[in-house]
Amino acid sequence: MQSIPIKNIGGSCLVDAFQRIYYYLRLSITDQCNFRCNYCLPNGYQPEANKPGFLTLNEIIRIARVFANMGTKKIRLTGGEPTLRKDFLAIAENIAQIEGINQIALTTNGYRMAKDVDTWKRAGITAINVSVDSLDPKMFHQITGINKFEEIMRGIERAFEVGYEKIKVNSVLMKNLNDIEFNQFLAWVKVCPIQMRFIELMQTGEMDNFFHRYHLSGKVLADKLIAQGWQQQQKSLTDGPAKVFKHPDYKGEIGLIMPYEKNFCASCNRLRVSSKGKLHLCLFGEEGVELRDLLQSDEHQSLLQARIFAALQSKREHHYLHQGDSGVRNHLASIGG
Repeated sequence: MQSIPIKNIGGSCLVDAFQRIYYYLRLSITDQCNFRCNYCLPNGYQPEANKPGFLTLNEIIRIARVFANMGTKKIRLTGGEPTLRKDFLAIAENIAQIEGINQIALTTNGYRMAKDVDTWKRAGITAINVSVDSLDPKMFHQITGINKFEEIMRGIERAFEVGYEKIKVNSVLMKNLNDIEFNQFLAWVKVCPIQMRFIELMQTGEMDNFFHRYHLSGKVLADKLIAQGWQQQQKSLTDGPAKVFKHPDYKGEIGLIMPYEKNFCASCNRLRVSSKGKLHLCLFGEEGVELRDLLQSDEHQSLLQARIFAALQSKREHHYLHQGDSGVRNHLASIGG
C-alpha cells in the first residue's frame, strides 16, 4: 500500500485514512434544474423554503483556491443545471485563473449548449459532459420531461465546431425503457469522437420503487462490450469513476459507471461541495460538513484547510448502496451527482 509522504501530514494534502488521494472536486453551484428527469426530479425542481442561498462568486473562488492549495487538479461545475446561474461565465473564468487547476469540467443538460458553448470554451471550460438519455426524441421527452432533443444534439455538434476534441455524453440506461437503444448508442460512437457513458441507476430515498422497476446492472453492459472486442483502458490521475472501453473500429469510447460493483470505492479520488457550502465525502451517506462560515474572508484559509482535512479522515472506506442504504440522499440534484 502506498505510504503518505511526511510533507502531507497535517492537512496540506487531501489524503484519507485509507491513503486515497483526492485530486478532483465536484463543485455544485446550484441545485436548481429546468428538466424533470424521471430518475432524479420527476416533479421538477422544488425550491426549499427558508433555506440559505447558493454559494456566491466570492465563496466559490475561496473554495476553489483552498482545494487547489491542497492538491486538487480538476474541478467539475455541476448542479442542478449550473448554466442557469447568471454568473456562470464569471465562475468559470475565475476558477481558470487559479494556479494548480488544470481542468475545469462542466456537467450540463445541454439546453444552452448550441448557443453558448463557444463562450464556455473562452471562459476556460476544458471538458463537457452532457446528458442524452435517449436517441429517440419521443423517449428523450418521456425521460426528461423536456422536448429539446434536437437542440441538444445540435449543441454537441457545435461543441466540436468550436474546438472540443471529445465530448462525454451521459445516459442512465434503464431496463424496459431505453436499454433497447444500446446498439444505437454504439453506432453513434462508431463515427463520432464521443465517450458514451452509461450510468447505472442508483437508489435514492425518493425513488425506491422506480429503482426496483428499472435498474439495469452495468455488468450486463460490460459483458456485452467485452464479447464484442472492446478493451478496458487504464485510468489517469484525475479520471472519474467510469470504466472506459475502446475498440479499434470505433472513433468514440464507452464509459461504464457501476456503483454497485465490488471495490467501486477503492479508487475514489473526488470530493463534493454542495451549492449551499457543505463538504460531502461521498455521494451517498452523511449530512455534510459545513464550510460556509469559513468562506467569508480570505483570512480563514488555514482554518478551512484544516477543517476539510479533518473531515476527510472520517471518510468511509465504501458506500452501502449494495445493502440498499443510500444514506440521506433523497435525489441527486441536491449534490451534483
